[in-house]
Amino acid sequence: MSIVLATRNRGKITEIKALLPGVRFETAASFPGCPEPEESGRTFEENALIKARAVARYTGRTALADDSGLEVDALDGAPGVRSARYAGPDATDRDNMLHLLDALDGISDADRTARFRCVMAVVTPGGRTWTEEGVCEGRILREPRGASGFGYDPLFVPSGHENSFGELDAAIKNRISHRSRALRLIADVLKTFPRVPE
Repeated sequence: MSIVLATRNRGKITEIKALLPGVRFETAASFPGCPEPEESGRTFEENALIKARAVARYTGRTALADDSGLEVDALDGAPGVRSARYAGPDATDRDNMLHLLDALDGISDADRTARFRCVMAVVTPGGRTWTEEGVCEGRILREPRGASGFGYDPLFVPSGHENSFGELDAAIKNRISHRSRALRLIADVLKTFPRVPE
């Protein structure tokens, strides 16, 4: 099976390939002119489907896309679907983390609960769609810890652990993360593909 990943985020590509070792992946960057549609949806599911549909339509291949982000309870679920652009359209991971820490200034440790949420979408060239969601609960630190991962990983400590995603070994993160949980569910969908008509 060959699937086009509808992302150019190297961190996501690495994690997806590690979590679905039996699938041959190509990336959207392998198809010159492949669109990068605006993520205009109001939910992670809408954005994942926007990306997967655009890539499946352009490449004529089955596409896999994810949309994921951080939801902080004290901020009414922000940054949410704007996680990658929280500090502005050209923000770096560090910019976004600093912006989040500023927004949480004065918030107690007990009230810094949060979760990473990921929705995976698979879309065939014929337009059939599947989505699955994964969630990882945790809390936000007062300063970044660790240099692994990407995005908000150095600020997020998953429930049941003392180390941030930025400190945890990749193998541990890949067992418990929001993305791994969504991918395990989408892997069950992919197993049915030889029997699924367009």
